[in-house]
Amino acid sequence: MATVLIVDDDPKLLKMLQRTLAYEGFRVLSATNGHEALAMVQAHRPDVMVLDWLMPGLDGLNVLARLRASGDKTLVLMLTARDAVEHRVEGLETGADDYLVKPFAPAELLARIHALLRRPAVAANQETLAYAGLSLDPATRETRRGARPFELTTKEFDLLRFLMRHPRQVLSREQILQEVWGYDFGGEDNVLEVYIGYLRKKTEAAGEPRLIQTVRGVGYVLREDV
Repeated sequence: MATVLIVDDDPKLLKMLQRTLAYEGFRVLSATNGHEALAMVQAHRPDVMVLDWLMPGLDGLNVLARLRASGDKTLVLMLTARDAVEHRVEGLETGADDYLVKPFAPAELLARIHALLRRPAVAANQETLAYAGLSLDPATRETRRGARPFELTTKEFDLLRFLMRHPRQVLSREQILQEVWGYDFGGEDNVLEVYIGYLRKKTEAAGEPRLIQTVRGVGYVLREDV
């Protein structure tokens, strides 16, 4: 499941895009200003960012410039009412991967996102993840602890993949819930604890040492016990 970050200060457009992309099966994150967008990229590493150019304060072009200056390779679809050729050129030369002019048809936005995700660079998101004998293959959805394979449900797989993308990094409950269950999650308060329990049972089934550690008052971290 690819993650799309939508950055726009128009609440109606933001809500429409959230519904459209979630319906299409994307994991959707959102931000309403440039500073929040940069923080979301750092915390969640989305596959694609749909970025509005004209925002108060830190606008989309400056967000893009900061991302590229830092070496960030997030795919960026610039979304703007500026349709002049020079604006398109400026956006693309700053580092945008595509450019869509408002108003637009949601179907075209979806087609452009799918096209971006088919690019070879996206294959990096399908590379096998490995940490301390634990391995996860996003392409085949195979998981192993050493030589021992084990099966995961879709949500268990998404949760373990997120943890394995951030080994040794303490992740808050809020970060995990938003990344794995989505922006509009409204389920039981203890759902994360329940799924962490499922993962521990499966990853420790043969008596292996625990890798998913609890950080009391904060969240969880994937690391070897010391």
